[in-house]
Amino acid sequence: MTEVSLPQNINGVHIHFVGIKGTGMAALVEILYHNGAVITGSDVSEVFYTDQILNKLNITALPFSGDNITDDVQYVIYSSAYKLDKCPDLIAAVNKNIPCLLYTQALGSYSKTAYSCGICGVHGKTSTTGLTGTILKHLDLPSQILAGSIINSFGNTCTYTNPAVSTASSKIFVAETCEYQRHFMSFCPQKIILTSVEPDHQDYYPTYQDILSAFVDYICLLPKNGQLIYCADEKGAVEAASIAKIKRPDIEYIPYGEKAEGAYKVTFGQVHDEKQFFNVAALGELAIKVPGHHEVLDAVAATALSCELLKTNSKDVAANYENIKAGLLDFSGGKRRSEIIGKTKSKSGNSVLVMDDYGHHPTAVKTTLEGFAQFYKGRKIIVDFMSHTYSRTQALLEEFASSFASADMVILHKIYASARENIADFNITGKTLFDKAKSYNSDTYYFEEILDAKDFVLAEIEKPLSDEYPDGYLLVTMGAGDNWKLGKAVLEALN
Repeated sequence: MTEVSLPQNINGVHIHFVGIKGTGMAALVEILYHNGAVITGSDVSEVFYTDQILNKLNITALPFSGDNITDDVQYVIYSSAYKLDKCPDLIAAVNKNIPCLLYTQALGSYSKTAYSCGICGVHGKTSTTGLTGTILKHLDLPSQILAGSIINSFGNTCTYTNPAVSTASSKIFVAETCEYQRHFMSFCPQKIILTSVEPDHQDYYPTYQDILSAFVDYICLLPKNGQLIYCADEKGAVEAASIAKIKRPDIEYIPYGEKAEGAYKVTFGQVHDEKQFFNVAALGELAIKVPGHHEVLDAVAATALSCELLKTNSKDVAANYENIKAGLLDFSGGKRRSEIIGKTKSKSGNSVLVMDDYGHHPTAVKTTLEGFAQFYKGRKIIVDFMSHTYSRTQALLEEFASSFASADMVILHKIYASARENIADFNITGKTLFDKAKSYNSDTYYFEEILDAKDFVLAEIEKPLSDEYPDGYLLVTMGAGDNWKLGKAVLEALN
């Protein structure tokens, strides 16, 4: 298929989105809408959290139909879930010779119209993008940001557009870019943040070398004197940067983290008043209000990119210290990222805090739970985890089983399958993970279906707590499945 591009100026251009309720799609709708595009779109009738984003823009998702492709439609952007020869909207668009772009192609095409920065890595992409955007809200730079989830500090949307964009001759575009199926290779970055490289998406990258090569190729998209900001504390990110250095010595390599030398070396400070304090060499003391060692590293990556963008735009970094500090403290996470769902009391009077998190890789599970254990020292932690994809669970079984060390109690379920997998190809079930995990934590329980665990959890949080847990219980639903329903059901039962 011939590569097509969006026009440089999309003001007044009518674009139809097929699969408009997808997270990335809805985010791109926001970005293009704020640049003056006329937007229509189609999707299923089921209600998703992205419906609230579309409602704010007065956009209603239409049922799929060839009639949606009116003579006014100039471009069609479609989700990879829909095929050109199967979806009625796309069939009509092809018949009318209307240019059709996959979401990743459209994002890449838009990135060519701005000074673009891509945020990538197996973990931390969304948080780092949200943190960067929240800092940029406090800086006088014409910027637009696109994250892979709703960010609280963006006003409960996936994007943020700085008002300075409307009068600027050029703009900065910061986007979360995804490694799956090498989707990020459509993006045109001037700067890249790389948080981590680990085995993942085993259905597409069978070996670590496969996924490592993809990240190296993405780094090599940077132009001469482009910048790679990478985590010096993460083995895979360091390895990717080292390989890229040999291929592309003309790129600037900027490390951040505890092991980094230079401007973005971080020293960890205390955790108190539900804040994490840390020191960045180039700036001084900073703090964030979200839990976890990994969140501090994401905050330092966001700080580094913001500082480098200030320098690129001939602005003084030191003069913006207070703005950066305020931006970091303004960040409170996002949808399914250490998200507080509710706080209540059990019938026996125990305080119960319910949280939800998207962590679905053993490293993310481990570091997120460690962060919760540090942040909420006085709470007994019950984690309910649902593993996502048979291929990932089978490849990383031991890592998953040992990832719950910071939790006091573990609840597991069946594996949340992917439509891309044939379950018969795997000799593993949710019970396989349960058997392994039980050898690490004897307080591990299994319920095939999510809501089968509801009465068990309700009984557990009525139990009296020892002096070790003066603050009550913390129930965390975790994973890329739909076990968030358990936290919601528990809250509804208590309230």
